[in-house]
Amino acid sequence: MKIIALGLLPMLGGCVMAVGNTTTETAPVAIERETISYETSPCFGTCPVYRVTIQPDGTGVFEGRRFTKVVGTREFRATPGKYRAFAAKLQPYRPQQGERLVQPGQPGCDNAPTDMPAVDVRWNELSGASQHLSFYYGCRMRDQRMNEALRSAPNELPIRAFIEAN
Repeated sequence: MKIIALGLLPMLGGCVMAVGNTTTETAPVAIERETISYETSPCFGTCPVYRVTIQPDGTGVFEGRRFTKVVGTREFRATPGKYRAFAAKLQPYRPQQGERLVQPGQPGCDNAPTDMPAVDVRWNELSGASQHLSFYYGCRMRDQRMNEALRSAPNELPIRAFIEAN
């Protein structure tokens, strides 16, 4: 037995520890994690005002502020696939670095009414790097895909019950 055990030692030196899901159904969770925060702003009316922050493993926090079914903080759990779907909807609009502002007075925002809501999306990496997108829904854009993607991205997460009544 000692010979077999000693014979295995060199092979064990190359082992790595698997973290997270080890099936082939989902991609492995990266060691360096980022969080995505999605925060809505008030409008002239009853637009829901909330912030949701989620990590790649699906752990998240919802903070209802105004005109939401839940006011205050609630933790939730999504699947890593739901996180990836949420991140994928936002990815085309993520700045390469720094921030991108689509607001009245900025390029790309023509003749904007003043009573619309906005959304702030922040990507924060463990390394300290971050990107920020601020988008005002009143901006008239030729291509409405960005508007639609930003509005619908939260539908990928299990937070609907916190925002609106069933």
